[in-house]
Amino acid sequence: MSLFIGVDSGTQSVKGLVLDMDERRVVARASAPHALIAGLPARHVEQHPQTWIAALDHVIRKVASKIERSRVRGIGVSGQQHGFVPLDARGEVIRPAKLWCDTSTVRESEWLNRRLGGRKAVIRRIGLPFLPGYTAPKILWLKRHEPQHYRRLRHVLLPHDYLNFHLTGRYSMECGDASGTALMDVRRRRWSQAAIGAIDENLMDWLPPLTKSHEAAGTLRPDLARQLRLPQGIVVSAGGGDNMMAAIGTGNVRPGVVTLSLGTSGTVFAFSPKPLIDGRGEVAAFCDSTGGWLPLVCTMNVTLVTEKFRRLFGWTHEMFEAAVAAAPAGAGGLELTPYFAGERTPDLPLATGSLHGLTLQTLERPYLARAAVEGVSKGLNYGLGRLSQLGLKPREIRLTGGGARSAVWRQIMADIFATPVVKIAEDECAALGAALQAAWCLGRRENARESIADYVRHVVRLDERTRCVPSKRRP
Repeated sequence: MSLFIGVDSGTQSVKGLVLDMDERRVVARASAPHALIAGLPARHVEQHPQTWIAALDHVIRKVASKIERSRVRGIGVSGQQHGFVPLDARGEVIRPAKLWCDTSTVRESEWLNRRLGGRKAVIRRIGLPFLPGYTAPKILWLKRHEPQHYRRLRHVLLPHDYLNFHLTGRYSMECGDASGTALMDVRRRRWSQAAIGAIDENLMDWLPPLTKSHEAAGTLRPDLARQLRLPQGIVVSAGGGDNMMAAIGTGNVRPGVVTLSLGTSGTVFAFSPKPLIDGRGEVAAFCDSTGGWLPLVCTMNVTLVTEKFRRLFGWTHEMFEAAVAAAPAGAGGLELTPYFAGERTPDLPLATGSLHGLTLQTLERPYLARAAVEGVSKGLNYGLGRLSQLGLKPREIRLTGGGARSAVWRQIMADIFATPVVKIAEDECAALGAALQAAWCLGRRENARESIADYVRHVVRLDERTRCVPSKRRP
């Protein structure tokens, strides 16, 4: 009689669900929005962590109101990766969190790479280079630009760690999410003294203990349990970054599966039983949240781009999809380079977007819409190609995220990727993965040999109605 709450705190909202492990299905859902801080300079993207807490508590209360609360045995938290939450000695937030898509740290990234001998030397030492989106250059940015705040710094957390801290009162960081800080030796799953020392020798004291993926971050605080009207002693699992949790929620816990997430940004990732280091640094050699590794490629511009075009034309989602379908494959030669927010893969944080092939024919809304979808899909295909070069060739690609709902887009991806694609039945894969990890965490206490794959196999389902195979006449 076990229920598990999974929560995913993203850039735009917190989404939650309740997984009934006895019936192997989701029995409740809720969501709550939160906003970015408006009016910041270009390339600065920040949020108030307190808004995550308010949304988290609201979502937990909402889903709990729909179930038999006494049956809840665990909570798992997924969170947007790479964000920097600076806390003082009392655990109070010092300043707003800089997010994954904040690229104001280009100079800090370049300086850190040079400090450790250059990009290739950094990859040899810790497994991946310093990139503007990662956490490490954000810490150095604070030291350089806001010394009055840096002097107060005593705890460094990621967004999902801060939510775990709120739930449990304990500081911890799980290896999967921690590997996206660029402060960790991803091969050995431990903090890198070299990377940390390049910023500040004291920083090692401000980082929390690393938690294994199957371990608990703690138990729900008694006072918070009373506020949320949940049982005392509920386990809060280690949790992880949103990509790590989405890997669990899409069944990507064994070799052979590739997940593609179509959100504001796009991520392509696969399971590996050993570290997969890309000498060029284009594939992030992250750890996953099951004890393995998660080679991952991130592009900054996916629904960020398609939604911009849709709103520009004043269309509904249905109108946008119809327009894309009406234009020919290849958009009549019109090509969009979709670097609206710079780009991470390839590493071009200061790049901008451009349109090529404009004619009297292609300067029409359907052609522009088609070029937008094909442009971001080609960007994702670049990442898929790099994974294939490193030996990870997918048999099928499992889709999640808002863009996966579009039938036209799914076919375009199958054609461009030359690989079958299929949508996961559950839309909120990261929240589902968080709930599954919480169930696994508790199950390991009773049987240390239990595998996360056993939990995934019984719960994760494909929506076969959405499967698309490459057409014979691909663009």
